[in-house]
Amino acid sequence: MSFSDTPVLLAELRPAREPLYDWKSSCETWSVEFSPDGSWFAWSQGHGTVKLIPWPLEVEELPPSCRPKGQYYKDSEAKRKGSLKEKILDCGQIVWSLAFGSSSAPAGWKLWPLSRQQDAKSSDTWLLLATGLNDGHIKVWEVHTGRLLFNLSGHQDVVRDMSFTKNCSLTLVTASRDKTLRIWDLKKDGKLIQVLSGHVQWVYCCSISPDCSMLCSAAGENVVLLWSMRSFLLIQKLEGHQSSVVSCDFSPDSALLVTASYDTTLILWDPYTGEKLRQILHAPLSPEVDYSSAEPQLNSLRSVCFSPEGLHLASLADDRFLRVWSIDLKEPLTAAPVTNGLCCTFSPQGGILATGNRDGHVQFWTSPRILPSLRHLCRMTLRRFLTTYQVLALPIPGKMKDFLIYRTNY
Repeated sequence: MSFSDTPVLLAELRPAREPLYDWKSSCETWSVEFSPDGSWFAWSQGHGTVKLIPWPLEVEELPPSCRPKGQYYKDSEAKRKGSLKEKILDCGQIVWSLAFGSSSAPAGWKLWPLSRQQDAKSSDTWLLLATGLNDGHIKVWEVHTGRLLFNLSGHQDVVRDMSFTKNCSLTLVTASRDKTLRIWDLKKDGKLIQVLSGHVQWVYCCSISPDCSMLCSAAGENVVLLWSMRSFLLIQKLEGHQSSVVSCDFSPDSALLVTASYDTTLILWDPYTGEKLRQILHAPLSPEVDYSSAEPQLNSLRSVCFSPEGLHLASLADDRFLRVWSIDLKEPLTAAPVTNGLCCTFSPQGGILATGNRDGHVQFWTSPRILPSLRHLCRMTLRRFLTTYQVLALPIPGKMKDFLIYRTNY
């Protein structure tokens, strides 16, 4: 299969240490993350360390069409030339998951004034990075200083995934191989709020909806669970995958949920009704590989994420391809070869995809840049405030309702 707009490799980062292929070194890059404001990139580069890199990278290294523009470019350049410096965080354990959280300074937090050591040019926004470790601990760092703020304990096994609420409340959800999820309040000195027990297998992934109303979690029992972020009660179970679900993500307007499974499928759900909107099969892209052979796991999915404008998905599979999809199509828009890819994420401004692999490397790729239609922008604006049930109750034509709930693209 050929594509007219194949992703271009912009840059590649490699760990300072050579990979040592034994269980103690764990050189894999299991997680990569951009900060919400796009000023930092975090990379779990193996060997129990995380590297924090000011973003964007040196723009002279990027093609002109991919260089940041406008005020974002000016602000980022000023930050990078100012107080932002690369940092290495020594976590002391294999790092499986990363998550950025941000907030303005909360009154009464006893650790807050102690950790604040920035210069006068620093913004009022606090930026934290949580790291999920092999021994079940979560270490939380203040990004600008590299100071360790918390060492949260409670999980009994690997912390496989994490997610912060996007409302600046600094509520952190962690998912573990101990089959539980835990909810922490970092504004209350890392207080454990709730333990969610509903899975019977390892919990692989978790994601909080951007409107902070829902939590999605998935594990090895083929079932996706949706929880209320207000009551922490189970809302519903989503059934449709035939194998372990290993990655999940909400769309920017919270109206869609995508899940990826070892069964080689992506499923787009309506998280309010539980309706399966679309199912996408990861068909083989390479004619040299026979996926019908004795290794069905060869095309197993590893990671999936939404683009910032909500029109595209990116996925990584064990067939060594990065794919970019339209949410309305069942065939990929474009693809690029990625060796042993484990995770992927879009930059907050769009146009760039970061992927991490088993060798500890990170690669940055171009991704489709489009101008969203006015219809889609209106749909996203409405869906940020309206649930599916509220849309269905509107006195408007059925075709408009179908468009607003992503059943059709008309």
